[in-house]
Amino acid sequence: MCELCLQHGEGKKWYEVMKNYSLELYAQNKREQYAQEFLASSQTTMLPRIEKMAQMKKKKVPLYHPYHKIGTWYMKKNHFGQVIPLEDAYKVLELAQSITRIPCVCRSAIKGVKNARYCFALGMDPFKIFNGFPELKESLEVLTLEQAKALVTQFDQEGLVHSVWTFKTPFIGALCNCDQDCMAYKSQISLEVMEVMYKGEYLAEINPEECVGCRNCLKYCQFGAIEYSILAEKCSVNKESCYGCGLCRRGCKKDAITLVSKD
Repeated sequence: MCELCLQHGEGKKWYEVMKNYSLELYAQNKREQYAQEFLASSQTTMLPRIEKMAQMKKKKVPLYHPYHKIGTWYMKKNHFGQVIPLEDAYKVLELAQSITRIPCVCRSAIKGVKNARYCFALGMDPFKIFNGFPELKESLEVLTLEQAKALVTQFDQEGLVHSVWTFKTPFIGALCNCDQDCMAYKSQISLEVMEVMYKGEYLAEINPEECVGCRNCLKYCQFGAIEYSILAEKCSVNKESCYGCGLCRRGCKKDAITLVSKD
């Protein structure tokens, strides 16, 4: 189990513990203020910082490694995430006190797309948090549980990775549905400058007897974990690279892929 599970999971997955979504927890430790500050920084300074660290890494600047360690420590303390499959995304939505569809701050900052509403605020009052950003605030939408589940199912079909995020750990304030434009993806996977999220609690497995080598699963994997053998004409999963998102199952026409718990 991940570090968050060990610290905040009460013997199970940390995102399945009700108290990590509670309004009482949200009211503590100036979490609403932090969420407002996070939104502001995500629109102005966060991406330049990530790109600066990437340049430091490329040029082998001596200060890079301390920045990497400090940045990872800070993110674990304040805004950290974990990849989850669709089944667990449903459970997260069921535990949330409220669900509000919000614009994706990553797509807004990276591409300037203001109406890419792929994410959900959980428990928090986003109308307060987005108050200083009217172009983003106008697209907020309060959802029922059924509406949210239908949307996350649609996002899964589109090949978007689901993940939960803290606002001052362990309060879970967001369920995101991301592609490779995600700043967390850029930080951890594309540029490898900082750790900002854990892999999921699962691993994908491909049954070689059922796999026909169509390679459709490769199209859905955003982490490069699916490998194809020309000799065997089969696909397999590199378990070191697998994030346990389960999206590869979408591409398999033979139902040859399953998720298994790391436990």
